[in-house]
Amino acid sequence: RGTMGEETTLFLIDGSAYIPSASHAIRGLANSRGMPTNAVFGFTRMLLKLIDERAPSYAVMLFDAKGPTFRHERYPEYKANRPPMPQDLAVQIPLIKEVTRAFNIPVIEKSGYEADDLIGTLAEKAEASGFDVVMVTGDKDFIQLVSEQAAIWDPMKDETLDLPAVRAKFEIEPRQMIEVMGLCGDVSDNIPGVPGIGQKTALALIKTY
Repeated sequence: RGTMGEETTLFLIDGSAYIPSASHAIRGLANSRGMPTNAVFGFTRMLLKLIDERAPSYAVMLFDAKGPTFRHERYPEYKANRPPMPQDLAVQIPLIKEVTRAFNIPVIEKSGYEADDLIGTLAEKAEASGFDVVMVTGDKDFIQLVSEQAAIWDPMKDETLDLPAVRAKFEIEPRQMIEVMGLCGDVSDNIPGVPGIGQKTALALIKTY
């Protein structure tokens, strides 16, 4: 929660980050026609938790757009290690978006960009307009965006990372996480770092130098 209260707080929900989590949380759920619904059910539970616990006045749902992004143009091997989305999950995405809109939450996606990019852009615009921002995600990439006005909340883990929490946990400023990740790389995105340097060593180097 920001210092100005929920009525001046914008919740930016990383929809693409929660689809796999929602799918894995519940297995084998389907309707009477055999259509898989486990991800829809898990995603809806996440939304209900957000609404019940935070009662947001302003919220936006962001999704990755289909197709390559500007990162693939710069680095063709970006996320090349990831298998295609399973078909039983892919068929649920239109329903997940439909459920989101039924909650009166707008859905935004933009060709060539990921949900991360849209959230980062909207977060900075919202802060400049005097809003507090809560980035609803479990993705560590967002740590770099934490500020006095912006925090991360993961409803799945019920964990909050605000500016004091980031400083206490990592002993650096949020923006320095860009340099840390540059050193240690990101296995999940197929981005190599400096050989032999993991996050612990990268944090120590950034703190020291």
